[in-house]
Amino acid sequence: MNSLHAKAAQHFQRGVGLVEVMVAVLVLSIGLLGLAGLQVRTLRNSQSALERGVAVIETHAIVDAMRADRVNAMSDDFDIALGAAAPTGTTFAEVVLAGWRANLIASLGEGATGSVACNAADCMIVIQWNDSRGTQTADTAAGSETQTLSTQVQL
Repeated sequence: MNSLHAKAAQHFQRGVGLVEVMVAVLVLSIGLLGLAGLQVRTLRNSQSALERGVAVIETHAIVDAMRADRVNAMSDDFDIALGAAAPTGTTFAEVVLAGWRANLIASLGEGATGSVACNAADCMIVIQWNDSRGTQTADTAAGSETQTLSTQVQL
């Protein structure tokens, strides 16, 4: 009788191993999808952090140029508004500002711009760029946030 029960138990067990494997694959695939989502978010945040670092470096670059020509910087030769076109002149300040604006666009994207406003030796440098990739969330198809970095320095 025991052999009859054993055969019946084996008969009922058929296919159970396959179901267990399918459930394990399902759980594993859900976990891997979650891991892929985390990887995408990490890459997006890394790009945003890189752009913030580049903005800080570009701020230091213009401040160094202003300190190299402190007299003209204090007399507002380096002043430029955010919406103003890049200067086209041949003075040191105009060449440096044009190069700085070109570097901002090359490093931070087409919408990047910067401004300098000095009041004697007290200067405010502002850099703006589009960080839509870094601000994109599941709720919005594409972010539209403009990042702004403001730095106040003494020449």
